[in-house]
Amino acid sequence: MGAGAKLTRGSIRRHLVSQTLPMIVGVAAIMSIGLVDAYFIGQLGSAELAAMAFIFPVGVALSSLGVGVSVGINSVVARALGSGDRERAARRANFGIVFAAMLGIVMGLSLYTLLDPLFALLQAQDELRPIIRSYMQPFALGFPLLMAIMGLNGTLRGQGEAMRTSSVSVIYAAANWILDPILITGAFGFEGLGMVGAAYATIIGWAFGVAAAWYHIQRTSLPFDSGLLRESDWLESARAILGIAGPAAFSNAINPIGLAVLTALLASQGQAVVAGFGAAGRLQSFAVVPLLGLSGSIGAIIGQNWGASLPQRSRRAMRYAAIFCLVYGMILATILVSGGRWFADFFSDDPAVIREFGAYLAIAAWGYAAYGLLIVSNGALNAVGKAQYALLQSLGRVFLIMLPCAWLLRPIWGENAIYAAELAANVLGGSVALFVVWRILRRDPLSVQ
Repeated sequence: MGAGAKLTRGSIRRHLVSQTLPMIVGVAAIMSIGLVDAYFIGQLGSAELAAMAFIFPVGVALSSLGVGVSVGINSVVARALGSGDRERAARRANFGIVFAAMLGIVMGLSLYTLLDPLFALLQAQDELRPIIRSYMQPFALGFPLLMAIMGLNGTLRGQGEAMRTSSVSVIYAAANWILDPILITGAFGFEGLGMVGAAYATIIGWAFGVAAAWYHIQRTSLPFDSGLLRESDWLESARAILGIAGPAAFSNAINPIGLAVLTALLASQGQAVVAGFGAAGRLQSFAVVPLLGLSGSIGAIIGQNWGASLPQRSRRAMRYAAIFCLVYGMILATILVSGGRWFADFFSDDPAVIREFGAYLAIAAWGYAAYGLLIVSNGALNAVGKAQYALLQSLGRVFLIMLPCAWLLRPIWGENAIYAAELAANVLGGSVALFVVWRILRRDPLSVQ
């Protein structure tokens, strides 16, 4: 095992805690951006809040593609370090950083070009389109900055540098917190810019994040070195990263794509239903932060130990993670269901929006524990090079369970059918994912390569 594979030694539980706690802080910081945005945008009016309900799943889907690239870099770097091949880890890390930034340019320009047909497809009402466009145009042009962060953080995560990764997230989130009230609603004598101000705050935050990530990467054992790009086999590095990143990116994007379709189905139920569903989704995203943090940290732990041919340590990490998902998920559901209307007051004073907010949580929150099992299992599968299994699970969860249930039951149950479909998808999807990953982890690592 390599000298840089620090997660192959010592207590698995200690590694889970030391890697996950910083990740929780980092993910919480990122998710808080959505909550802070929703709070200040909610002060602009219910139309702007409804517009964000359409924007949110699109933004998450795009970010999820970036997370997939980060997961791919994480996986190949962690396994190379675990096997003792530091040179290969360095080449793939450097290529991954450049690849992520270049992909961000392509994605951002594509989004900018396709904005109007995209939101027409999502059934956004005509009166919301100008509001959506004012946010999404600058967002699209700034998107390469986020992808650069993903590339840099993938290298940091693969090395087990959870603390550094977390600090990057906190820095660009903090910039957004400070700028939101100034740029959206106005403060300190500055007149707010409305929706476009939220986009500018996000982009400036990303710029701070790139600077922080670059600073950290240059102080690790795998700093960016342009000379390594000339030495790298670009095709081989791209194939290795994309073998994980491609399925992982689409796997991560499938859930927000499903969410976008559910939002479109809800559009016929009225603006208040869409606004309540969108605001509750923001709260849900923040509430599952510990589960997201665990899914982000487990990849380096399992990846390094798998690369070092220590499958028993990988299995132990997965077992502890599954127990945490179940316990935390059920406690979380109890809190959200009992306090749904109280939480809704932070987002809107419209009684109809508050009612739908509480109705969503009363049904969907009971599936959050199983959702944790799904994303943690997918993180483990990506780490051992089985990203295609994670992709198939995510596809089945959305397209075989969630969307058919929502479509078939909506004429009978109305919007409650949408919430019940999400619950069913999480419970069945999480159960299948845990079964699959456990079967994989019981094999010999050399037979799975």
